[in-house]
Amino acid sequence: MSANRKRMTWIAAVVVVLALVPVVAGSFTVSLLNDIGIGALVALGLVLLTGVGGATSFGQAAFVGIAAYATAWLTTTQGMSPWIGLLFALLLTGLSALAIGMLTLRLGGHFLPLSTIAWGLSIAMLFGNVDALGRHTGLSNIPPLQVAGWSLADPRSMYYLIWVVVGLACLFSHNLLQSRPGRAIRGLRGGATLLASVGADAYRVRLSLFVTAALFAGLAGWLYAHMNRFVSPSPFDVRASIEYLLMAVAGGLGQLAGALVGAALVLVLKNGLQDVLPMLTQRAGQLEAVAFAALFILLLHFARGGVMGLLRRWTHRRSGSQEPSRHEAPPVDPLPHRTLPERGSQVLSVNGAVKRFGGLVAVNDVSFDVKAGEIVGLIGPNGAGKSTMFNLLTCTLPMSAGQVRFLAHDIAGKPQREVARLGLARTFQHVKLRPHMSLLDNVALGAHSRTRSGILKAGLRLDRMEESQILQEAQRQLDRIGLGDRAHELAGSLPLGTQRILEIARALAADPVLLVLDEPAAGLRRKEKMALGDLLRKLREEGVTILIVEHDMDFVMKLVDRLVVMNFGSKLVEGVPSAVRADERVQAAYLGSVV
Repeated sequence: MSANRKRMTWIAAVVVVLALVPVVAGSFTVSLLNDIGIGALVALGLVLLTGVGGATSFGQAAFVGIAAYATAWLTTTQGMSPWIGLLFALLLTGLSALAIGMLTLRLGGHFLPLSTIAWGLSIAMLFGNVDALGRHTGLSNIPPLQVAGWSLADPRSMYYLIWVVVGLACLFSHNLLQSRPGRAIRGLRGGATLLASVGADAYRVRLSLFVTAALFAGLAGWLYAHMNRFVSPSPFDVRASIEYLLMAVAGGLGQLAGALVGAALVLVLKNGLQDVLPMLTQRAGQLEAVAFAALFILLLHFARGGVMGLLRRWTHRRSGSQEPSRHEAPPVDPLPHRTLPERGSQVLSVNGAVKRFGGLVAVNDVSFDVKAGEIVGLIGPNGAGKSTMFNLLTCTLPMSAGQVRFLAHDIAGKPQREVARLGLARTFQHVKLRPHMSLLDNVALGAHSRTRSGILKAGLRLDRMEESQILQEAQRQLDRIGLGDRAHELAGSLPLGTQRILEIARALAADPVLLVLDEPAAGLRRKEKMALGDLLRKLREEGVTILIVEHDMDFVMKLVDRLVVMNFGSKLVEGVPSAVRADERVQAAYLGSVV
């Protein structure tokens, strides 16, 4: 049985079991499962935000509270329908998340989690100090939900709505991660520079993910309010946020199913301790937090990837690490391609480039041109300023003075992502791949700027045609570099040399005019270097212009049409390889006195 079929069988079995629970279980079990479903919604948003996107939040309970209070206020004081309350709750939650995200998501390191604690505390305090929200007494007599005249006041009736919402949220999240915006989300842990190199804005990707996670929490808040029919500030404070984060961590931050497993584990343990500890001690209330913490320390000690991570390792050991075979999808219309400039026309022009770091001049008045259809090498000894020049060309670093023109655009000072969208694609000196993504997905990330689908369209599967085009393009580029039969392997399993080749395929998926390669031959064996050279020559014949920074002189001399030599931040000489090799200044600075 294939992995996909096994997965579908398990999902079907879980759905059947959940559907039968209210028929055979008691009221307490149904109520507990309702709480688990609501907790799973919040934890699902945290799996996306923290587990996939890498942004830790200790304030998700505040978003649950915003939605719960919004629908409670609207339905109790204004007498409106709970379904209008749903729209109002999601709107208010989304706007709050947008405002908070715009203020805090640019913070790095430990400042972001600390800021989430701050607004988590402040919002919970706000609930308890507003007269219209009942202050610390809260709001009661919230009307139950009704569907076609059928009241959902009974927990068994509410059960099905909660778990249908959870199922739809899981399906939305699964669709999202297997899409253009989902690959950008999964690329967040690779850093802003990686995403900018494919034309994505890491801040906007993180902000949209933050709002999405908040909306999941908003759904949970709406369900909570109409299930309990009473809201007060205490369930929405920072302690509740920590509990939601524990659910995601315990279940497994790397797996969507971890949200469901973690919510069940936390709430079942919590209820179990409340039942067991009073039988053992009269200080059950004080010891509950200690026992709870000890159990989770043990869990994370033996299963740092959570329960789902532990299950995944166990099933891989039993079934082996068989990767899915190549699936031949029906062909679709290819993504639109750029019109490459006429061979010999000017693609890149650098005039008087200067970069200062305080009193240090790393690049000093460097000028050169790159013409369409040629391979140009940028070489020099260590400390010559090549990497700094490379970062100036790709707009990773701002210039102190000078001008860089690419396809008649003055790109000096532009964001890196805008330059990438113009057709300048790059690789990195230190490989930037997402090791837990497949080769196909890593390359598909390169086509980000050529497509437009967003989170809502992807989650609702309205992007299927565009997604087929992206995957077809990624497969074409893998075939181009000789890795087409390994499309579904994880990129982290490849040796370093092959990872460098894969980076080139990702850059080619952007349909570039200029391909800028940062030491692509580093770490490659002799045969791999020969294959790389053949690939680059083939790309040149197809009209792709290439600028290469490289230390391997033998590799460069046999490959490039022209060389630009730098030394101590300045241009030393420029010309064809034979003339450069014979130049005495180059011999003294780089090659040595004997040729």
